[in-house]
Amino acid sequence: MRRALLASTIVLSAAAVAGVAAQAVNWPAENPPRPLAARPVSFPPYELRALPNGMQVIIVMHHEQPEITMRLIVRAGSAYDPPGKNGTAALMGTLLNQGTATRSAFEIADAIDSIGGALGTGADSDVTSATVLVMKDSFDVGMDMLADVIRRPAFAPEEIERQRRQTIENLAVSLESPDFIARAVLNRLIYGFHPYGLPDTGLPETISKITRDDLREFHRKYFAPNNSILAIVGDITADEAMNGATRVFGDWQRQAVQTPTLTDPPRPTRRVIVVDKPGSVQTTVRVGQLGIPRKTSDYMSMDQAVRILGGEGSNRLFRVLRSERGLTYSASADLTPMLLAGDITAETDTRTEASGEAVRVIVDEFTRLQRERIGDGELAGAQAYMTGSFPLTIETPGAIARQVVNAVFYDLSLDELRTYRQRANAVTPDDVLRVARAYIQPDRLSIVMVGDAAKFKEQLAKAGFDNYELISLSDLDLTAANLKKR
Repeated sequence: MRRALLASTIVLSAAAVAGVAAQAVNWPAENPPRPLAARPVSFPPYELRALPNGMQVIIVMHHEQPEITMRLIVRAGSAYDPPGKNGTAALMGTLLNQGTATRSAFEIADAIDSIGGALGTGADSDVTSATVLVMKDSFDVGMDMLADVIRRPAFAPEEIERQRRQTIENLAVSLESPDFIARAVLNRLIYGFHPYGLPDTGLPETISKITRDDLREFHRKYFAPNNSILAIVGDITADEAMNGATRVFGDWQRQAVQTPTLTDPPRPTRRVIVVDKPGSVQTTVRVGQLGIPRKTSDYMSMDQAVRILGGEGSNRLFRVLRSERGLTYSASADLTPMLLAGDITAETDTRTEASGEAVRVIVDEFTRLQRERIGDGELAGAQAYMTGSFPLTIETPGAIARQVVNAVFYDLSLDELRTYRQRANAVTPDDVLRVARAYIQPDRLSIVMVGDAAKFKEQLAKAGFDNYELISLSDLDLTAANLKKR
């Protein structure tokens, strides 16, 4: 009897589930809500001026909050590091606010904290920068501190050693990270021995060679008013800003600045590097090629082409790799433009047994972008994201300062910030196809895979990548032509 009752219950339960499933099929389906209409965005008024010593000054009047951001950049970054001493600019950038001729590192930190401000310094491939954020009533104090760290860094020996030790320790961790390794190796493949091909931070063996004289010489050669751009943004008038700039930078002497001659990046060529990291539970994949400098007239169209490949608003790589094939949790592509060159990079992390298939899909999507005209819906998605998120990039004085300094550094018109939305929406599917065919080279993509090679290397021939170079992580040398230690 109990068995009969149990069987009856199971039948009824199954029928109930089937009934619910049948009803579920007929549930009404709704599309996601449409995005709200874009609100008007007006870039605040600005003026471009210059000091007699050649310093360019950009003043943006932004009176929404009683705060002011000052951002100064020097046209010299890690691309100008002395030969064999990569990391000089980066080390110097971290030291600028770690003591000057008149204040110790502690005194600088205490002074900026006492006025509720913020001070940061650093360097990247193209520039060295210092940024100060203060309330309006502390503008003069902020300008004094900005001038002090830029013009009179002490490069105290004890601070040099402290920063050197921290940098080397951080690199030791990074050089075990598959993400860092993959990106570093891909940069070497894309840029060759151009300075963009090595990490901005340098490497442990190059950082250990940097002396105090190297730091002082870099500062002497490139830190000059006529090699600098200053942005003053916030609750201030143009005359107040210029008076402040003249007071602290007006007596800075102009000097001749001679930039080094750099080798050109190599022509793109197919090269597949497998970095063996036994025990890895997944494979880190990076695929890329040489891109375009920021000032290229095709930048806006190329930016949207790469966004459709793997950026916000469209992202074919995510759709195919994640949604359709279930090979990964995320996938993306980025266009990184710089002063002298740039790169296009696609990235994902996938389970080991799917490594070959994931690389094949990425390369095929580069090819499809070049061969097929994109759909209007894909382009609309990319443009909606770009125009919708743009206001966030000019929302605060700090964000505006970064935007305007970058525009002047890349020799762009500031009016491009005013017309960003119109220019983004003016790109057509034919524009995207034209730049994809002009710049993307699927047969010359560089490919890097970091993972447990023994578990996926046999997949590569089936995926069409049988010509690859295998390098053990312990043998990797980013400074060698073949990427291997001697």
